[in-house]
Amino acid sequence: MDSLGLFGYSLAGIAYLVFALLIFAARNKTTLARWVLVSVLVTVIANGVAALQIKLGFSLQWAMLADGFKVACWSLLILLCNTEQRSFRAMIANSQIRQYAKVWSMLMVACWLASVLLNYSYEYIFLLFIVLNLWSLVLLEQLYRSADSQVRWAIWPLVIALASVAIFDFVLYAQATMVDSIDFDFWFSRGFISFIVVPLLLISTRRIRNGAVRIFVSRHVVFYSSMLMIAGIYLLVMAFAGYVINYIGGEWGSVVSISFLMLSALVLIALLITESLRRRLKVFIAKNFFANKYEYRDEWLNLIGKIETTNAESYYQMATQIMMSKVAAHAGAILKKVTGQRFSVQYSEKLIIDDIFNQQLVECSHFCQRQGWIIDIEEYRQTPTVYPELNLDLSLFDAKNIRIIVPIFIGKAFYGMFILAGKNEIKQLNWEDRDLLFAISKQLGNFVSLHEANDKLAESKQFDAFNRMSAFLVHDLKNVQAQLALITSNAEKHRDNPEFIADVFETVESATERLSKVLSQLRNKQAAQSKSELVDISEIISSVIEQRNIDLPKVIFNKFDHCEMAIDNETFHSVLNHLIQNAQEATSNDGWVKVELTQIENHIGIKISDNGCGMSTDFINNRLFKPFDTTKGNAGMGIGVFEAKQFVEGIAGIIKVESVEGQGTVFIIDLPISPSL
Repeated sequence: MDSLGLFGYSLAGIAYLVFALLIFAARNKTTLARWVLVSVLVTVIANGVAALQIKLGFSLQWAMLADGFKVACWSLLILLCNTEQRSFRAMIANSQIRQYAKVWSMLMVACWLASVLLNYSYEYIFLLFIVLNLWSLVLLEQLYRSADSQVRWAIWPLVIALASVAIFDFVLYAQATMVDSIDFDFWFSRGFISFIVVPLLLISTRRIRNGAVRIFVSRHVVFYSSMLMIAGIYLLVMAFAGYVINYIGGEWGSVVSISFLMLSALVLIALLITESLRRRLKVFIAKNFFANKYEYRDEWLNLIGKIETTNAESYYQMATQIMMSKVAAHAGAILKKVTGQRFSVQYSEKLIIDDIFNQQLVECSHFCQRQGWIIDIEEYRQTPTVYPELNLDLSLFDAKNIRIIVPIFIGKAFYGMFILAGKNEIKQLNWEDRDLLFAISKQLGNFVSLHEANDKLAESKQFDAFNRMSAFLVHDLKNVQAQLALITSNAEKHRDNPEFIADVFETVESATERLSKVLSQLRNKQAAQSKSELVDISEIISSVIEQRNIDLPKVIFNKFDHCEMAIDNETFHSVLNHLIQNAQEATSNDGWVKVELTQIENHIGIKISDNGCGMSTDFINNRLFKPFDTTKGNAGMGIGVFEAKQFVEGIAGIIKVESVEGQGTVFIIDLPISPSL
């Protein structure tokens, strides 16, 4: 048997030597070709050391040491296929190659030190070669899976050759780990295995003429490599456990360890074929080791562009069409939750959602609220267990070609659903598709909610504008009523006075004009435009005071003649009437209310003061000039002082208030004189 092993290693050494001469004769100066030559020469040395060990009988660890360098060289060759380095210096500077060399060196030193310190025990060296060969298999698997068809044609002989050697060595050292010794039938066969794969290496070397094989590592490659790595690590752990069982098990140890290893292999196979484990591993790898399928910046800008440039008739239509475009759906709808059992179709395009479908919608909405998931009908058809507690009548969905149901959440509240339909256009969703649809659904949900709020706000503003107009009209009617009340109160006393009768007709005419203006505002649903005219401010104040003096306390006014300016007579009359009325209502009947009129250069000053109840600073700052805020209950509209402030400031004037609670209030109006119309 020793002679057979010596012959095998010698034959392999001669074959690799011839291989090296052929590479040298080709004079290929690329980095990849040169490293192939290095790897072949190291393999010649490894086979030569193994042959000498059989012939001379020195320690087997020397042959293993040479094997360690051989495995490292071929592994670095695999890495070099994906780096396109143009020189050895660049190759050494490559991070992947440096990382492999660093880890390999640490493992080699650690395991050989452990062997020496433990009286040249082989256990750690066996474990070392299990790890190194497993690592080589992972690199080979990545190399092949990530290559395109042309590159695969060039490298498949190389992959088969190196994988065959690695698998054979992995089995050899795994068995040695379990039984604590090498099976020399396997060991002597290694030389022949090494010899057999030489033609395959030669074929790949000839096919890779330019010395460059650029490989793109896809997420599928990493997934399968990760599965292979997990399987190898698992078997390694189980082999170590089998060794422990064998060590402490006595005569039955070997039987128990082999049975345990078989049971472990069955458990591993069961785990690897479990769909949920594979699914979770795929998502983990894709999320943590690769860029996303979608560039979210571009998707976000695209979404904004569609929102800005859409010509949809409604925001419901726009939202539905955007969601349809993301999955190439030919039909779709947006549904809004009305109650827990009913949905309202806000917009539908080529899709009819009738009442017979309502129970299915309720079922889907409960699931979406419970799980927060998108429902993919095709996935549900294939693996319904992925959708726990969801029971769908697929015939109804198939009849309408409904493929995807996307829930709409606004914050944490469930708003409704997008229903997307298509025949063969819509592909089964992966986790990235789901994330994108969720993000778009959330943005479109917020967009729809914002527009609904704007619609409600616009409607509310229309009612508010109508109410505000009504309040101002009622205010005007109160002024008309006050004028007519003045006639009634003085009729008994002055009905035979010609001057009174003339004044009555003048007052009735003024009231008629005011009522005409009110009716005009009601017809046009807007306030009438003011008209300025040159008037005597003193006469307007006197007219207002005469009107207000039907109530107590009486208003005192020192008349100031010839104080003229251009102003809206009726509005100014109304403003003064309201301010003086407020002063009277805030003052007891035995108190006083005074009005002062002054003119300094081109400014007119009007001061309305009283010794009534006064106002607090907080009330003046926060409530006095706020519209529709009144202290009179149902008797007031809360717009008199607001109207006064708007009017005064509208003609570039200033209105100020000074008040002390319990002492009284002073309103000061400063108006710039405008002498011309």
